[in-house]
Amino acid sequence: MKGRVGETEKRRRGEWEIGRQEVRSEERGERKGWTIADFEKLTMIGKIHIDEKFEKVDYSGKDLSGKEFDSCIFTGCNFSGSDLTESNFTDCKFENCDFSNVVFNNSGLRDVTFTGCKLLGAGFNACKDFFLSFSFEKCVLDYSNFQKKKIKNTRFEECSVREADFSEADLTSSSFINCDLTRSLFHQSVLEKADFRSAINFSIDPDANRIKNAKFSSAGIAGLLDKYQIIIE
Repeated sequence: MKGRVGETEKRRRGEWEIGRQEVRSEERGERKGWTIADFEKLTMIGKIHIDEKFEKVDYSGKDLSGKEFDSCIFTGCNFSGSDLTESNFTDCKFENCDFSNVVFNNSGLRDVTFTGCKLLGAGFNACKDFFLSFSFEKCVLDYSNFQKKKIKNTRFEECSVREADFSEADLTSSSFINCDLTRSLFHQSVLEKADFRSAINFSIDPDANRIKNAKFSSAGIAGLLDKYQIIIE
């Protein structure tokens, strides 16, 4: 009985929010006819979502915990400050979404791609280790946390990864293509076979990290010698 009451209350709040948005649209002369599918996407009432598309939905600050998403596409959605505790995403794509300060407590991310997304302060360190895999392109990952995560073969391309924490992470065979790694932390990290050739502003201590067969450009050698405080001209 208690569960039904809670579900009814969620629906009531969702209907109120949709009503408010309809009024705003009507005031702009852009009245929109809402369907049941629109309502469910806005409120995410269902627990399991397969092959669905979500566009420009604001989930900021909402509790989206305990849900399952398989082969879904999210475009222009706002997840900032939302709670994704124990939610699982498999083969999902996020395009131009905002995940700033999202809660990834025991969340599952398997074969997930982020493109053009804002992930400021995202705590990937709290994600499930099981099948954890993702890629990032043209994303903002400043202040994000990957501490102690095993994320081999991860691709970071044209991303801002400033002041991120990769300490004790396993980044074997990962690549940082045209990424800015200003003040990002690498300590006791596994960087073997990783590609840093086009990365900039990184500082990696070869004595404090495993870098066997990692790739660096001649221009980036200085990033391996910071602790010696030498001048390279």
